This record gives sequence, structure tokens and C-alpha cells, in this order.
Amino acid sequence: MDVVLLVKAAIMGVVEGLTEFLPVSSTGHLILAGALLDFADEKAKVFDIAIQTGAILAVIIVYWQKIRETLVALPTQKRAQRFTLNVLIAFLPAVVLGLLFGKAIKAHLFTPWVVATTFILGGFVILWAEKRPPTAVRINEVDEMSPLDALKVGLAQCLAMIPGTSRSGATIIGGMLLGLSRKAATEFSFYLAIPTLIGAGAYSLFKERALLSAADLPLFLVGLVFSFVSAWICVRWLLRYISSHSFVPFAWYRIAFGIVVLATAWSGVVNWAD
Repeated sequence: MDVVLLVKAAIMGVVEGLTEFLPVSSTGHLILAGALLDFADEKAKVFDIAIQTGAILAVIIVYWQKIRETLVALPTQKRAQRFTLNVLIAFLPAVVLGLLFGKAIKAHLFTPWVVATTFILGGFVILWAEKRPPTAVRINEVDEMSPLDALKVGLAQCLAMIPGTSRSGATIIGGMLLGLSRKAATEFSFYLAIPTLIGAGAYSLFKERALLSAADLPLFLVGLVFSFVSAWICVRWLLRYISSHSFVPFAWYRIAFGIVVLATAWSGVVNWAD
């Protein structure tokens, strides 16, 4: 295996892990990083989705105690059953809409203008969400969510099908606008990511299996490992960060990144349609 290619895989893994759970769009960053590294062919696109599994493993480890307690209590405790049901309810809209409109979205919305617009608009939405009065919060813990709350967050997650929106941004900010506290919205976004990203990775690998061979295994393993490590660091940092900070810095970062998208598209550095 080419060492340079493994280094590129490591860099892409770090980019995935650091951006997957922040409200900044991991897809947008992977597109930019892939273009700059000349790592953007069809196999690389499968790689980008597959290494999300490494990031999800980091979430599972960070929240292992909660996950384990839920699984143990699932047969007998209503609280565990309601939590599991909420995650499944929130997961389903993305599955249905993804299967129905995924191809059309990739064909028509992966343009620099759409990506830049969603980056910038998303930044202003975060600024707006952070100006909510404290009285707007009605749910402080994920266990307080109702199935209807979960469905609404799941529908918000569907906005992330538009490139540049950010799955984490859509679920966290959407949850906050629906009355969840910053902590509850962030944690539910993490839990919802587990079935969403594992499902997306498995589906992509199965669908594009003809592109892959055993020789690709080291490449994917490097990406998974670096995605896992960087995501583990990022998730633990984010949980500390939100205890005393808002998402406003991410809003301004999104606006600045939207300008970067326009500049790279105009200069021809990045083909965002890929």
C-alpha cells in the first residue's frame, strides 16, 4: 500500500472525526480536504462514508454506560423503552427520505452555491437559536423527550441531506429551537448518530462493494482509527465546552467557511459537484 495514500487516509480520518459532531458539516470539510489532497475519486467517496463508523465508535465508548444500562433495562423498564423508541423514531425520517430523494439530491444540490448558501444560512440560524430566552427551554435531559419531540428532531435531521447543512447542526440547533436544552440537544444528536451513520456506512459499502477489494483494507483501517481517535477527543471536548459556552463561534466559522467554498469554487480549486 502506498504510504502517501495512507497519510491521506489518516488526514481524512482526522477531518471526519473533528467535524462529524460539530455543527459545521463534515461532508463539506471532507469535500474540501479530498480536493486539496487529490483524494476524491469514487472509492474515496465510499471511504468518506465508511470512516464515519470510527467516529460513531467514539460516541459509543463515551456513552457506553448509558447505552449498556439502556440495553439491560430494555425488557422491563419503560424509561429505557421510551428512550430506545425515541431514537428509532428520530432515525426513520432520514431513512425514508434518503431512499426516496438521495439520488436527486446528489444530482442537483451538490453545487458550490448550494453548499456555500447552507453554510452561511446555517450560521445565521445558529446565531438566531442562541438568542432564545432561557424560558424557551422545556426539556433538560434526553429522557424527558416525548416520541413527538423525537420525530421533530428526526425531521430536522433530514435537512442535513442538503450538502453543507451539517447533520449535527440540524439536530442540535433544531432540537434547541424545539425546546431542548443545549446539553439535551447535543446528547440526543450523539445518540441519533449511532444508527444513522452506521446505517449510511453499511449501505454505502454494500452498494459500492464492486469498487472495493481486500487491498483497500489498510486504507480503510487507517481512516477508521484516526476518525475514532479524533472523534473521541472532539466529543469529550464538546461536552465540556457546551457546559459553559454557546455555539456562536461555530456560527461565525460557518459563515467564513461558506466564503471559502465560494472562493475555492470560483478559483477552480475544488469541484464541489463531485
